[in-house]
Amino acid sequence: RFYHAALLATIFIIVGALLEGAAGMHTLSGLSKVGDLSTAASISVSTAIAVTILTIMKLPISTSQSAVGAIIGTALAKSTSVNWQSLVKVVLCWIGTPIGAMIVSFLLYHLFSQLIKRWKISFIRMDGYLRLGMIAAGCYGAYALGANNVANVTGVFRGLHLFGLTGEKEILMLTLIGSVSISIGVWTFSKRVMMTVGKSLYNLDAFTAFIAVLAQAITVHFYAWVGVPVSSSQAIIGAVIGIVMVRGFDRLNKKPLMKILGGWIA
Repeated sequence: RFYHAALLATIFIIVGALLEGAAGMHTLSGLSKVGDLSTAASISVSTAIAVTILTIMKLPISTSQSAVGAIIGTALAKSTSVNWQSLVKVVLCWIGTPIGAMIVSFLLYHLFSQLIKRWKISFIRMDGYLRLGMIAAGCYGAYALGANNVANVTGVFRGLHLFGLTGEKEILMLTLIGSVSISIGVWTFSKRVMMTVGKSLYNLDAFTAFIAVLAQAITVHFYAWVGVPVSSSQAIIGAVIGIVMVRGFDRLNKKPLMKILGGWIA
C-alpha cells in the first residue's frame, strides 16, 4: 500500500541523509558563495517553485538540476563568482546518471534472470521472493535518495550558522531538516509522479520493477559516495530504459518520455 511505502521511505530517507548526506552538501555549497540567509532562502524557494510546477505536471524531474540552476542564476544576478570546475564535475555526473542506471539495469536483468532459471523454484515462492526483493530495493532506494539528495534541500544553508550551530552539528541539523522535508514531499506530492514512472512510461511487472529500483538505488548511492547530488528521477528513467533494451521498445510509451525529457531541459 502507498502509506506502507511512504512510511518505509521516510525512515530510510532520514537514515541515509544523516549517515551519508554531508558529502553532497560540501559540493553544493561550494558552487558559489551564498553569503547570507536571504540569498540562501531565495535559492531554496526558486528550486521549490520549479520542482512544484513540474511535479503538478506529473513529471519526474531533477531536484539537483533545479537547485544548481537556482544557485547559478542567483550568482549571475549578484555578480558573484561561480566555481566552474566544480560545476563541470556536477554536470558530468548528471550525464552519467541515466546512462549508468541504464547499464546497471541491463546487467542486473540478465544476472537475476540467469539466477532464477538455475533456482527452478515454484511460481508462488518466486512471487514471495520478488515481493520481499521489491521492499528491500525500495528501502535501499530511499536510503540512497536521502544520502544523495538532501544537499539539494538544505545544502545552500551550510556555513550560515543556523540556530547558532557550526561544523558537524550544523551539518547534522541541516541533514535532519532536509530529510524530514523530503519525507513530507513523499507523503503529499509523490503519488502522481509514481504513476508516470510505474505505469504511463512502461508497464513494469514485479521482476522488472525490482530490477529498476535496485539499479536506481545503486546508481544514486554511487554518486552519494562521490559527493555529487544527482537526479534519482533520471536514474529511475535510465533504469527503465535499460529494461526496455532487453524487453523491446514496442511497449515503451514515447509520449510521456518526451514530456519527461522536456521537463529535464526546463
